[in-house]
Amino acid sequence: MDQVTTHVGHPGLTSAEVADRVRDGRTNDMPARSGRSTGEIVRANVLTRINAILGILLVIVLTTGKLINAAFGLLIIANSAIGIIQELRAKRTLDNLAVIGEARPTVRRDGVSRPVTRTDIVADDVIELGPGDQLIVDGDVLEAASLEVDESLLTGEADPVVKGPGDQVLSGSFVVAGSGAYRATKVGREAYAARIVEEAAKFTLVGSELRDGINRILLVVSWLLVPVGLLTIWTQLFGLGQPWREGLTGMVAALVPMVPEGLVLMTSIAFAVRVIRLGQRQCLVQELPAIEGLARVDVVCADKTGTLTESGMRLSEVRGFDGSGMPSGPAPAEVTEILAQLTATEPNPNASLAAIAEAIAAPSVIWTETHHAPFTSARKWSGSTFDGQGTWVLGAPDVLAPEGSAAREAAEEIGASGLRVLLLAEGSLPVTDPAAPGTVTPAALVILEQRVRPDARSTLEFFAEQHVQVKVISGDNARSVGAVTTLLGVVGGSDPIDARTLSQVDPDDADTQAGQPAALGFVGGHHDQITHLSEAFVDAVARHTVFGRVTPDQKRAMVLALKSRGHTVAMTGDGVNDVLALKKADIGVAMGAGSPATRAVAQIVLLDNKFATLPYVVAEGRRVIGNIERVANLFLTKTVYSVLIALLVGIWQLPFPLQPIHVTITGWFTIGVPAFLLSLAPNHERARPGFARRVLQLALPSGVVVAICTFTTYLLCRPPVGSGEALRTQASTASLACLIIVATWVLSVVARPYEWWKVALLVLSVAAYVAIFLVPFTQSLFLLDAGNAAMMRTGLTVGLAGAATIEAIWWIQGRLRGEPRRWWVADD
Repeated sequence: MDQVTTHVGHPGLTSAEVADRVRDGRTNDMPARSGRSTGEIVRANVLTRINAILGILLVIVLTTGKLINAAFGLLIIANSAIGIIQELRAKRTLDNLAVIGEARPTVRRDGVSRPVTRTDIVADDVIELGPGDQLIVDGDVLEAASLEVDESLLTGEADPVVKGPGDQVLSGSFVVAGSGAYRATKVGREAYAARIVEEAAKFTLVGSELRDGINRILLVVSWLLVPVGLLTIWTQLFGLGQPWREGLTGMVAALVPMVPEGLVLMTSIAFAVRVIRLGQRQCLVQELPAIEGLARVDVVCADKTGTLTESGMRLSEVRGFDGSGMPSGPAPAEVTEILAQLTATEPNPNASLAAIAEAIAAPSVIWTETHHAPFTSARKWSGSTFDGQGTWVLGAPDVLAPEGSAAREAAEEIGASGLRVLLLAEGSLPVTDPAAPGTVTPAALVILEQRVRPDARSTLEFFAEQHVQVKVISGDNARSVGAVTTLLGVVGGSDPIDARTLSQVDPDDADTQAGQPAALGFVGGHHDQITHLSEAFVDAVARHTVFGRVTPDQKRAMVLALKSRGHTVAMTGDGVNDVLALKKADIGVAMGAGSPATRAVAQIVLLDNKFATLPYVVAEGRRVIGNIERVANLFLTKTVYSVLIALLVGIWQLPFPLQPIHVTITGWFTIGVPAFLLSLAPNHERARPGFARRVLQLALPSGVVVAICTFTTYLLCRPPVGSGEALRTQASTASLACLIIVATWVLSVVARPYEWWKVALLVLSVAAYVAIFLVPFTQSLFLLDAGNAAMMRTGLTVGLAGAATIEAIWWIQGRLRGEPRRWWVADD
């Protein structure tokens, strides 16, 4: 059940006021979260250009009276039905997962605080804020307790902005520290950055190299179809003087196979199935191209806490200091009391304070707090100033204690074992003073245990085997991070780098970048541009593996540095300090238990918080890319040979050699069924750039060979003018046999390396065609006649020669590209 609490501050709207605003339409109405409605999905899959072309050709062939030649019309039904079913399944999966992963803002109504869905927010609602919360709508601050808001995703300004009562806050920004409440002034589509939040989890295929490559190929094919199609129409209908029924049949038989009707369908199915499979593993894909993108990743930047280690911690020990400032045994009772007071006065404790609060008793009397400073990743400490009790801070020892001090050296030594160490110290200034905490006096070392995720090692080993670099980027002490990563077997874990020693900006550019965020050199306040990351910084990021004491801004800079070296970068994280880096990475991966802000900007959310799910995402992405490349080879080979056969027939001014039903059955077992199975098969090959180029390198020569062999057979077997229909059918059958032999060999090449099921697929395809050609019933049904032995020998001979040519092309291309050619999957 949702947690409900009574609040004594601004009571918020009453139930009646909420009802009035709902009735007036002043709600946070957003577009459908999964992109398209059911009706839009149906229309998008039915009303397509390909269906329109096939539909027109279907009507034309029906006028000839040969219904069997209209079998290709089933493609319209199949394409539409399969596309609709798979996209609706993917939509349902995304909708269900989005409900699980969606942040639920806390709203005050009738004086009671309760979480609601973001679409339940109405104008003038009072919304509470805490660290990591993303602002859903625009509004004005009503209450603020050390409230700091990061607006970098909107403005490019790297530094958090302190907000007080009366200040405006914008949707799309997020809280990095403190707490507060604000009144919603602009909701729904009026909100400044509503689309930033709402674009998550849409079912879309845009923005991927795979889709772009397919679209470029289809554009070229479309331009080729126009002149060849016009030539075919003229030749078959007017140029040969044949009866109109035969002319229409030849025209349709020539035009139908030119349309790569299944390529886009198979791509859509492959992506949709991947969404469903990943959804079964509690992986929410918020932007569909991320499946493909993660397969192309060659560097994974991982935060330590919450990714390699579990988010929760356990208080192990509190060590005090003796009179000389050296660490001693257990801390005295007054130290425990101070820690209890710090946990009691923090309204939004982080994981460290939560672990401390769980281990020690709450104070019987809470001290009066006069100043408060919440923890931020940039500051690395939090604290309070108490009336009559002084200033007490808790944070990173290497930030609070001077270099060379006994407290700092002791903390370094303990942290080197992988433990998290915090320093409790007394400050000389109020925590809100710009120079806080001033001079610090160490009081105790607070030692926390972090549990390494049991699946972290195996996940890192997977990436190592796949030649994917892993960079561990953490805000924790560098030696502590190094100890954890060394335990996990990360290469370079024993040589961690303290990010504070890295200079991000070239000294020569310091003056030109005055007034801009120093780390990234923003131009004109836009955070999408980098001017001058220092070469030394980029080299250090590329060369080293483990980094500690990294600020949120530095995490972003590191991601951008790696991208500047041509890497495809994935960033994983769960905290608000990871948001900037997640946004700049090629692929952002957030944990489901992470802050709402991280989940909102990430393309992939691991709802089960398992780092080990990432290899499955990579595997699914590789399956999509590798298999669609195979499928594209089959469909484009068919388009190439169809266009060329039509072109040759038009130039020679001959009747088209095949019937529409011949074209249909050719596609059944050389393209349709195999393409569907290959698109869903396992594929562990690493994704490579150049999809369109590689596809065309095989499809073009293969299509040319199929076309030349088929047309040659037709010329050799073509009966004299005036011959009866029986001889024409026998010539068509021989030509079809040749075409099927060469096309099946193209399938055998595309399916390599073989596994048992691929061999079975090829055997079944060949057996199906043998049955179609030899069984009298199928011969009659599909307008075949294999009774002319001389013609069939010609077709088989030319077909085998074409198959040998395809095989030679495959081997030659492999030698030229320096790629090993394998017939069988290698044993692991």
